[in-house]
Amino acid sequence: MANHPTYSAEFFPPQTAEGIEKLRSVRKQLRQLPLEFFSVTFGAGGSTRDRTLETVLEIRSEGIDAAPHLSCIGTTRDTVRELLDRYREAGIRRIVALRGDLPSGVGEFGDFRYANELVAFIRETTGDWFHIEVAAYPEVHPQARSPRDDLLALKRKFDAGANSAITQYFYNTDAYAMFIDDCAKLGITQPIVPGIMPIANFSKIARFSEACGADIPRWMRKRFEGFGDDAASVRAFGLDVVTTLCERLLRHGAPGLHFYTLNQAGLTNTIMQRLGAA
Repeated sequence: MANHPTYSAEFFPPQTAEGIEKLRSVRKQLRQLPLEFFSVTFGAGGSTRDRTLETVLEIRSEGIDAAPHLSCIGTTRDTVRELLDRYREAGIRRIVALRGDLPSGVGEFGDFRYANELVAFIRETTGDWFHIEVAAYPEVHPQARSPRDDLLALKRKFDAGANSAITQYFYNTDAYAMFIDDCAKLGITQPIVPGIMPIANFSKIARFSEACGADIPRWMRKRFEGFGDDAASVRAFGLDVVTTLCERLLRHGAPGLHFYTLNQAGLTNTIMQRLGAA
């Protein structure tokens, strides 16, 4: 187990006044946990750029470290430079740099086609000011031509100046262990933190997983399907499965855990308590 695993949590920027108030309440609950930072996503094609900025600045004003996501899609060098300046002025020291996905109706990327290009630009523009996180895919990015191509893409991001990576969520510890071994063979030594998706609604997670290429093991799927509309059993089984996953990852040396909260506090709170980290 890592000596001092680091924990973090991810939010998406709210669209409504009600959503803003709800997220404030969620943050208040999660601030009781030993979380190193909160990250805030950047919508498809830069669609949430302003709301991401506002959310990050509000989190920072509360005295919590915040990590805005930046995407290649829908951004130019000038808009990225402007955002980086705003974040530096606010004392933000961490960025999550991603390629992102082309939204429907958008035919081109913009000034940056790949995440390593965005990472290189952040480094050229701001030096070592930001700790740069990038994405990693233990079960292979769904658009990658091969597992090796996917690994080489990750290596390019590290070679461009990334400090660490956060993975797509997964439910198979062997996939992560083999991925870390493959990274080591390529000379990748930077921390790769598992992304953790708690499960409250199985049908929703199944849809997410279909879209992003995350595998749900057959035994898990069958158990969840067997609960039908029994929400309490789905939640209880989901907590058991994800807590066990986290325990195994930490026991085998994962450097930390990054929780995809979907702007909810309850499941992350309970899992952290079960891990003895709350």
